Amino acid sequence: MLRVGQAELERTLQHLRSELPREGVGLWAGRGGRVERVLPLPNVHETPQVAYTADPGALLRGIRGLEREGLELLAIYHSHPQGPASPSSSDRTQAYWRVPYVIFALESGEVRAYKLPEGEEVKLHVEP
Repeated sequence: MLRVGQAELERTLQHLRSELPREGVGLWAGRGGRVERVLPLPNVHETPQVAYTADPGALLRGIRGLEREGLELLAIYHSHPQGPASPSSSDRTQAYWRVPYVIFALESGEVRAYKLPEGEEVKLHVEP
C-alpha cells in the first residue's frame, strides 16, 4: 500500500497539469510507504503527448539525491492527459523499476497505482 498526503497529491497534480498537453512524469519518495517528497522529472519522449520517458540523467540525479536524504523510491508517477488511469501497453513494456507506477487520468481525475508489468493494482491511500 502507498500512503500519500493531500499536499503531496496536490503538488503532483500541479506538476502534471503544468505539463499539459504532454504526459508528465516524476518520482514519489518517502519512508515506510508514506510519500514525503514529490520529484518532477522532464519527459524526453519523442512524442510526449502520448508517452513518457523520464530524462535518464535527471532520474539518476534524483534517486541519488533521495538516497542521500535517507528516502527511498516509493513510486513512479505519470499522467494520461486523455486516457484512463490504467496501464497502456507501453507503460507495461517500459516498466523497469520494481516500485508501483501511479497513473493520473487528468480528464476524469482518477488516480490508480499498479505493479508493472504484471498489472496488479496497489492500494493507494490518501491521507489528510
